Amino acid sequence: MTGNRWGKSFACAIKIIHHALFRIRDTKYDHFDRYHIVTASITQDQARIIFDTVVRILNGSCRIEGLIKKMTVSPYPRLEFGNGSIIEARSTQRRGLYLLGHDYDYFIFDEVAFEEEAEFVVNEVIKMRLADRMGQLDLVSTPNGRNWFYRKMKALKDRPKMAYVQSGDSRENKFISKEYLQMQIEYLSDKRVAQNIMGMFVDSGGEIVPGRYIDEALFSNISRNEACTSDTDGRHRLLLSGWDLARKKTATVGITIEVIDDIATVVELTRIKKWDWNIILEKIRNQQKMYPGRLIIDATGLGDVVVSQLGDLNPTSFIFTGKSKAELLTNLELFHSMRKIKYARWELPDENGRVWSLEDELRSATWEDNNQCDAVMALALALWPLRLPNKPILSAKVGIV
Repeated sequence: MTGNRWGKSFACAIKIIHHALFRIRDTKYDHFDRYHIVTASITQDQARIIFDTVVRILNGSCRIEGLIKKMTVSPYPRLEFGNGSIIEARSTQRRGLYLLGHDYDYFIFDEVAFEEEAEFVVNEVIKMRLADRMGQLDLVSTPNGRNWFYRKMKALKDRPKMAYVQSGDSRENKFISKEYLQMQIEYLSDKRVAQNIMGMFVDSGGEIVPGRYIDEALFSNISRNEACTSDTDGRHRLLLSGWDLARKKTATVGITIEVIDDIATVVELTRIKKWDWNIILEKIRNQQKMYPGRLIIDATGLGDVVVSQLGDLNPTSFIFTGKSKAELLTNLELFHSMRKIKYARWELPDENGRVWSLEDELRSATWEDNNQCDAVMALALALWPLRLPNKPILSAKVGIV
């Protein structure tokens, strides 16, 4: 991960040529005649940047140029070497559909931080393309907020025997204008300088919960099961559950937190994409049976029906308005800033083979765009009574008959 104009494309091109010439792989797989290399990116044009750099370097050296057997540009750029090496430029569009069925020895995924489906493309498509001969994967990009690429970097950095991580500042490139970079540093915001020139991961701006707070709230060193069976050692324990109900394309999410010594820990999370109210009511009752405590439910719109159906559980209703929603989310941010909230890396199956992540949703929720952040709202609802512990929040929209 480096700043813009650091020289990522050139470095990748050199690596590709080195791999193509020496066919770098475990010798037990070296009986294969073909050595397959691909540079891929979010668009074909982007993928061609590294490929064209490879061609330019090869054409600039008469010794290497003589090894090229064939070059084609349609249906995608492709180079064939006399030693059986093949270099291609491909797109990762449509969730990596065009990569399926192929096998590779060396794969470079360029500008991966700007691929919205990066996790799916890497884990569900690319990794198995490398399985035949235990190929190598390079993830290359300028940072783009603290998204999946950022989390992957952190995970790989903790595994130095299995991976190599390198950062870079644009000012390290002696072939670009230092005067121009200095002008940009003076003109751009600190965040843009940190990301685009220094190659650092920064929040994109406008987040409800800044990324550094989420980093501190995450505890990846223990499992969800361990979090759900905490030992209070006689200390006061408070259970609170918040439920955000589905609307149109959103999900119904229920989150239960356990509060011990003023620290709230997420111990249960339910996420369902069904509109059957009977299923939703059953899920809420089951979670309350496992974690009996105060229940706060989104009563906006048809939510008041759910509240009335659960009258025996004595739920507290919360109606979303512009003002109440802002106060709710401000309280969520406050608990993060005070380091009084903890949660594991909750990941659940989603539609079309995708994986939904609590961390992803927290990082993507902004003050301007949060209408589909159901888990964020559920967590905020669970935390709300801690702001006003002894007072009713909002009266029910309808009475219970």
